[in-house]
Amino acid sequence: MQIKVNFLDNLRLEGKFDDFTVISDQPIRYKGDGSAPGPFDYFLASSAMCAAYFAKVYCIARDIPTENLRLVQNNIVDPENRYKQLLKIQLELPEGIAEKDRLGILRSMERCTVKRAIQTGIEFDIEVVDNLDDDAQALLLVGTAVDEQATTYIPGKDLPLEQTIANMTGLLADLGMKIEIASWRNIVPNVWSLHIRDAASPMCFTNGKGATKESALASALGEFLERLNCNFFYNDQFFGEEIANAEFVHYPNEQWFQPGPNDELPEAILDDYCLAIYNADGELCGSHLFDTNSGKSERGIVSLPFVRQSDGETVYFPSNLIENLFLSNGMSAGNTLAEAQVQCLSEIFERAVKRQILEDEIALPDVPDEVLAKYPGIVAGIQGLEEQGFPVLVKDASLGGQFPVMCVTLMNPRTGGVFASFGAHPSFEVALERSLTELLQGRSFEGLNDLPQPTFESNAVTEPNNFVEHFIDSTGLVSWRFFSAKADVDFVEWDFAVALQADASPDERKHANQEEAATLFGILETIGLESYMATYNDLGVPACRILVPGYSEVYPVDDLIYDNTNKALYFRDDILNLHRLDEEQLVDLVERLEVSELDDYTDITTLIGIEFDDNTVWGQLTMLELKLLIYLALGQQEEAKELVETFLQFNDNTVERGLFYQALNCVLEVTLDGELALADFSHNFGRMFGGERLAAALGSVDGSVRFYGLEETSMDLEGLDKHVRLIDSYKKLHAARAASVIMAQDSGG
Repeated sequence: MQIKVNFLDNLRLEGKFDDFTVISDQPIRYKGDGSAPGPFDYFLASSAMCAAYFAKVYCIARDIPTENLRLVQNNIVDPENRYKQLLKIQLELPEGIAEKDRLGILRSMERCTVKRAIQTGIEFDIEVVDNLDDDAQALLLVGTAVDEQATTYIPGKDLPLEQTIANMTGLLADLGMKIEIASWRNIVPNVWSLHIRDAASPMCFTNGKGATKESALASALGEFLERLNCNFFYNDQFFGEEIANAEFVHYPNEQWFQPGPNDELPEAILDDYCLAIYNADGELCGSHLFDTNSGKSERGIVSLPFVRQSDGETVYFPSNLIENLFLSNGMSAGNTLAEAQVQCLSEIFERAVKRQILEDEIALPDVPDEVLAKYPGIVAGIQGLEEQGFPVLVKDASLGGQFPVMCVTLMNPRTGGVFASFGAHPSFEVALERSLTELLQGRSFEGLNDLPQPTFESNAVTEPNNFVEHFIDSTGLVSWRFFSAKADVDFVEWDFAVALQADASPDERKHANQEEAATLFGILETIGLESYMATYNDLGVPACRILVPGYSEVYPVDDLIYDNTNKALYFRDDILNLHRLDEEQLVDLVERLEVSELDDYTDITTLIGIEFDDNTVWGQLTMLELKLLIYLALGQQEEAKELVETFLQFNDNTVERGLFYQALNCVLEVTLDGELALADFSHNFGRMFGGERLAAALGSVDGSVRFYGLEETSMDLEGLDKHVRLIDSYKKLHAARAASVIMAQDSGG
C-alpha cells in the first residue's frame, strides 16, 4: 500500500492512503501540539486492533456473542534497549465459552497480520529520489526475484514466466503505472494468488492465480494489462471534459455515427446477425447507445471496430453496448496474440458453459481417482482443503467432451455453503488447475464461511443476477440437483491441446497456441455462433477482445433499453452542479429523478459514473437522500418529511448521518404541526443531538443550509480526488495511444 505524507503545521503530519486520511502529531513535551496520536502510537494501536479483529472474525463465523469480548495490550519496554519491547495482549472472553473455541480464538489471534509481519522481520529501504512518481515498479519487484535468464515455462505461455514478468513490468513502468502487490495468499499447497493495484489509483486492480508464486504474478500482470488495453478499469466512468472533447475518446480508430432523425440506429453500426440479437423487437434506439464515458451525445454514437471471424469484415460495435453487456468477459493480453486469443476464448467457454450447467441444473460426472492421480500437484492442493474440513468435488464440465471446461466444487459443512469454481483451457490439466486456483483466489479459510447454501428453488438459480454474482466472484447460488450422484452426461478425459516437448522453442509454443485458438474458434462455429475480435497493440503488449453475441454477454440484452448505464447522461451535469441550480432547475431535476423509476437506494456513484470518496456524504449518497435534500432546498417540507422517515427506517448510512436525520425528523415534525413551537423543544433537541447537528437540521428546514454535508463540485470535478486519480490513470493510456498514432504516421504506417 502506498501512503503519501503531507507536512502540515509544526510537527503535524497527514498520511493519505486509499480513501482515508490519518493525522499524527507529537505531545507538547516533544514540541508538538498534542492534537493527535504520534506515529509510534498508531503502530502500537495497530497491533492491538489487528488481534481484536481476528478474535471477532472467529466469533462471528461461529455465532459466538461478542458483546462481552474485551482486549487490552500493554507494551513493556526493556530498560537497557528502548527498541526492544514486549507487546502483551490479553483477551477477556464471555463466560461459558467452549474450550475448543477458546483455543480457536487464540489460534486466530496468532494469525494477526501486524504480529506476523513484525515476527517475520520487516526490512526498510530508505532513499532520496528526484521524483516520487518516477520509480514506477519499486513496489512490485520487492521480493519477487525476477530473473530474466531463467526459463520456467508453463502450458499456454509462449515465453518463460521470468521473461513474461519482466516484459510486463517494463511496459507498466513505461506507462508510468506504479504497481504494488497488496496481498499474497497460499493457504494450501500449489495454489497461489495475489492482489495487485495501481498505487496512485487503487481502483485499478486485478487478481492473479497460479500453481506457483511466479505464475500467479504473471497472471495478475496479464490481467492488469488486458484491462488497460480494453479500458475496463474505466467502464461506466466519466472521463472528464478534456478527454470527452479530445480528437478520440476511447481509441484512435473509433468512429462516431449519428442516429437517424427519429432516433433510428445508424446503418453503419452492427450487422444483421447482431441486430437480430440486440434489436430483436425493434425497440433499440440510437439514444440508447450514447456512451457514458464522454457524455457527448452531440458527437453521436462512438463505435469500435471488430473483425468478424467468419469472413474478416469489419463491424462497428457501440462502446456503450459493450460496456453494458459484457463486463470483462472476452478480453486478454499475452506474450503473443495467439496466447491472448486462447486465454480469451477459454474464459468465454468457461463462463458460458458454467451458466448452462448452473441454470439447467446439470449434474456433472466425477473425475475418476486414477485420472486425478496423474496430476499430483493438483491433488496436493485438494488434499490441503480436505484436511481443513472442506469436502471437494472434482467434476468434468466438458458436457461430454464438447468444451474445454472443468469444475472444482467446495463444500463447507460448518455453514452449509458451497462454491462451484470453473476453469477452462485446451489442456485438461490446465483447466483443472485453473478451477482449483480460481476457487481460492484471494480467499482465506475464514472467507469460505460466507458461501451461499444450495437450493432446490430453480427460479433462484436461473434469475439473471445470479449469473452476475457467479461471474463477479463465483458466489452465486447453486442447485442441489448439481450434486446428484447420477450424472446427466458421461465423463470424458478430453484434450484440445497441442502436444509439446518440455524443451519446445518459443516459436513452437506460439504455433501451438495458434492451432489451439483455431480449435476454439472452430467450436464456436460448430455450435452456430459468430464471433468478432478487436486487437490492441498500442500499449506495447498484444491484447484482444472477443465478442460472441448471444453467448458471452454477462448482463441481459434488454438492459440496453431498461437498465442502461448511459442514464447517467440525464443526471450527471445537474447533480455535479447541484449547488448552482436555481429553483426551476431543481424542480426539473427532482421530477426527472421521480419519473426515472430508479430504485431509491441506487447510489449516486453508480448513477452518474463518478467515483466519490467512500468516507464522504457524496460517497454514501443514494437517490432517496438526494431527492430528500432537493425537497428541503425547495421548501417542500412534507415531501422531505416522508423521505426522512423512509431513510430512518431503512438507513444503512453512517451513524453520524443517521443522527442528523433523526434531528431533522424532529424539527420537521414540530414545524409541520401547527400546534407546536420549535422554541419549546430546541433546548432539549440540542441536548439530545448536539448544537452543531441541530443547527444543521434547523438550517436545512428554514433554507439557510442547502444540501448539508455535500461539498460543492462541478463537471470540472474539483474536490473529487478519487475520481481525478482514476482519470489521471486513463490519461496515461490516452497519451500512449496518441503517441502510437504519431509513431505510425512518422514511419509511414
